[in-house]
Amino acid sequence: MEYRDYYATLGVPRQASQADVKKAYRKLARQHHPDVNKSDAEAERRFKEVNEAYEVLGDPEKRKLYDQLGANWPAYQQAGAGGGRQADPFAGFAGYSGGRGGGVRFEYHGDPEDLAGFSDFFRTFFAGDAERTAGGRQTRTNVRMGSLDDLFDVGGTDLGGNGGRGRAAGQRQRIAPRYDAEAEVTLEEVASGSKRLIELDGRRIEVSLPPGVADGQRIRFSGVGADGSDVYLRVKLKPHPVFIRRGADLERDLPITLAEALLGAEVPVETLSGRVLLRIPAETQNGRSFRLKGKGLPRFRADGRGDLFARVRVVLPTGLDERGRDLAGQLAEHVRQPDPRAAGARRARAD
Repeated sequence: MEYRDYYATLGVPRQASQADVKKAYRKLARQHHPDVNKSDAEAERRFKEVNEAYEVLGDPEKRKLYDQLGANWPAYQQAGAGGGRQADPFAGFAGYSGGRGGGVRFEYHGDPEDLAGFSDFFRTFFAGDAERTAGGRQTRTNVRMGSLDDLFDVGGTDLGGNGGRGRAAGQRQRIAPRYDAEAEVTLEEVASGSKRLIELDGRRIEVSLPPGVADGQRIRFSGVGADGSDVYLRVKLKPHPVFIRRGADLERDLPITLAEALLGAEVPVETLSGRVLLRIPAETQNGRSFRLKGKGLPRFRADGRGDLFARVRVVLPTGLDERGRDLAGQLAEHVRQPDPRAAGARRARAD
């Protein structure tokens, strides 16, 4: 593994604050996300590099260790902290557990002063937290296998702010488990936000879903478990009988009568935030769409709302009696509407 300058990857100076690091990560992650760059291998590579950099710099304790180790950071990762290692470089040390998951423990038997023959990297690892044993002096270091932050985190304590989550090398660490859950929500709940009860190890925990969440979006609630664990809640949107969602915008059909379409009228339109009146101009064609500004969904963790697009669907009268058919015939005779199919055929021939 080669040393990578994670600050250069995120485009921030070494003295950047944690807030600036997080801001730079979110911007780059959205820019290079695979969902935005379909079949773009370069964007996918950059997305992975950005996530790798933020996994370290986004955690204050990992960042501190990264700054201390410098060029020795790849060796630290290969030793187990970064996951996905190819070899077992510490297999010769007593107490080393090569299993995956949880903490990775290394023990060095002997006096820490005898570490002079090792590299700076080994001295960093084994020079602290000494414990007296029958065989002399023993040093233990526990390394936590970290995980990537989500693009969005809600509630609880952020990864870097939980005092029990991040500790310097040379101290023992415990990794809290991670829990995954799913929540089905309606459009009405997306519009106003909602609360959910999650069963976690026999306990019920109430979490709040912010307005504007997207279908399939994963929300992290950090530190809400009794053991400081995180809960990742995936949102599943229920189909709505009236509205179709397009991001923060909504679409719906608006049935109107023949008279309203021909002569114009004010018709009521139901929105997720209440009823409004829409002015339908005279001679409105079937399928025409009207935009109701700001009547869509709130934007997730941003200002403003989307729009509602109401598409007119003219409903023709049925059950005409003899007089009704006679009046309809008179109207057709009076209007003498051109054949709309002929105009379409002429355009097709012209193309």
